[in-house]
Amino acid sequence: MALPIQIVERLNRLGVRVEEVDERFVRGSGPGGQKINKTSSTVWLRHGPTGVEVRCQAERSQAANREVAWWELCEKLEARVRREREASLQAREAERRRTRQKSRRQKARMVQAKRHRAQHKSARGRVRGEE
Repeated sequence: MALPIQIVERLNRLGVRVEEVDERFVRGSGPGGQKINKTSSTVWLRHGPTGVEVRCQAERSQAANREVAWWELCEKLEARVRREREASLQAREAERRRTRQKSRRQKARMVQAKRHRAQHKSARGRVRGEE
């Protein structure tokens, strides 16, 4: 069975080859009685390189479940790529903030705050009377 064009295009955009995905048809579980227990309409997909798994038994037919499962696999892989991209962007931004030079005004404020704090602390000592 061929996959719908939209799914193939999404997989190509993600750099996933159809051969990398293990596709199995297994018996379903849960409510549904004898029909669900004896037909292999549940679709189980596993993307080998990433280990992402999808199991779908939402529909009665194997073909419909297959399409839904591939769609969900694309969603999961896209979310994974998004998370990785955001994590690298955050790491790069954190490094930029860490290595950025402080402006003259920021340095002056820091020195002023330190002097104020030192004055405050020196006032804690004993009061020396006039002798």
